[in-house]
Amino acid sequence: MLRLPLLIALSLAIAFGGGIWSTLVALDATIGFGAIRLGAWEAFPQAQTAAADPYAKSHRANAGKLLYGTAEGLTFMAAVDDNGARLDGNCTYRMSGHTPPARLWSLFTNDANGRPPSESAELPEALNSRTVLRDRDGDFVIDISASAHPGNWLAVRAGQPFRLVLTLFDTPTAGSSGLIDLAMPKVEKIGCGNA
Repeated sequence: MLRLPLLIALSLAIAFGGGIWSTLVALDATIGFGAIRLGAWEAFPQAQTAAADPYAKSHRANAGKLLYGTAEGLTFMAAVDDNGARLDGNCTYRMSGHTPPARLWSLFTNDANGRPPSESAELPEALNSRTVLRDRDGDFVIDISASAHPGNWLAVRAGQPFRLVLTLFDTPTAGSSGLIDLAMPKVEKIGCGNA
């Protein structure tokens, strides 16, 4: 007598649980369609517009992050170096070059869950266009490592993968269709462990 209601309840629990789980996996898998890759960097220029696809809109709503208008800003992310290897906190990376034109830019690292990987407020977790040291040509070199480096340095947690997040504010490239012609900073692995 209780067998049929229990089977129905179990079937509904599996259906709803599986549906919710698959939706969460889909939201974490990608920001949306229309990604543009420039070396190690990836951007979704349409993700914050009214023309965004349903996955991008759902990802936006789930993340609860501040959105920029088309001409206000554009965010690039790098989870791999220029050779395609995943960024690892046990290694040291060098980001060099310059950014596309922007009134201001910011660079920070985060882990796979979007949290800053550093535990100490005393470690540099972010740099921006106003604080970064540059050479005569306007180019910069930033070392990204778990151990301290002179000059521009971003701290990461050793032993964990991380992502670089570069946001360009008030940039003509955000509303431009010529994103493919942009020159992005290089991200090169310069060593791992004690090597």
